[in-house]
Amino acid sequence: MGAAAPRRWDNPAMASPDSADRPARLRALMRDPHFRRGLRELLPLLPGMAAWGLVTGVAMVKSGLTVGQALLMTFVVYAGSAQLAALPLLAAGAPLWVIWLTAFVVNLRFVIYSAQWRFYLGHLPRRRRALIGYVAGDVNYAMFVKNWPEPRPEPGQLPYLLGGIVVMWTGWQVASVAGILLADQVPLHWGLGFAGTLALIGLTGSLLTDRATWVSAGVAATAAVAAFALPYKLHIVVAVAAAVAAGLLMEGPGGRFGRPLRAAPGNAR
Repeated sequence: MGAAAPRRWDNPAMASPDSADRPARLRALMRDPHFRRGLRELLPLLPGMAAWGLVTGVAMVKSGLTVGQALLMTFVVYAGSAQLAALPLLAAGAPLWVIWLTAFVVNLRFVIYSAQWRFYLGHLPRRRRALIGYVAGDVNYAMFVKNWPEPRPEPGQLPYLLGGIVVMWTGWQVASVAGILLADQVPLHWGLGFAGTLALIGLTGSLLTDRATWVSAGVAATAAVAAFALPYKLHIVVAVAAAVAAGLLMEGPGGRFGRPLRAAPGNAR
């Protein structure tokens, strides 16, 4: 990515919720070319995610939640895989700690994402980073890293990320609410949720650009299959951890994935 002059939304002080003239800042953000590019690049992936959100909304109601409870869950949780994992436990009357633990384990991959996010967003105020961590999903992370593979802050990153978040968060919530309100008209056996999986598979394929990414993907797939019998969808966490380890080994000391394993001679920064 080429260097560019910093914009208002790349400045932590201007990005702070405490800054004055919020409407002007929002207008500046919407005019930002990186924000618009984030909107444009994430829009083609929206149909798959929306189908997944629709099915999640239907599943919440068909699992016994009231419309009010389902709406609260979709806006507070915002994690389709965790919601779908928790719903059978809610229907079965499982203890609350079991439901919380299951959702936590299913979402452990976001801990790994966060470890990578900090190289790009660590300069932002903590409150802003926490909000981004809540609204940024798998697709946002994948597209962001595809555009900025080098783990360092650069101009335009935050507007691009916010543009993608607007697409995915809004699309997911609209589809999920539609599923909640139209639960009786959308049968689960339609299998619409698989559209979201297909969208992620397509996005993953576009990220396989060199030997390291191909090997990491192969290791992740093998680990996921081998660990599939683990409870609480722990095979997802195993696969992500195995892929990260494989990528680090393939890249070697000082590789672009995360921080260098050790300083290379003559390459200290």
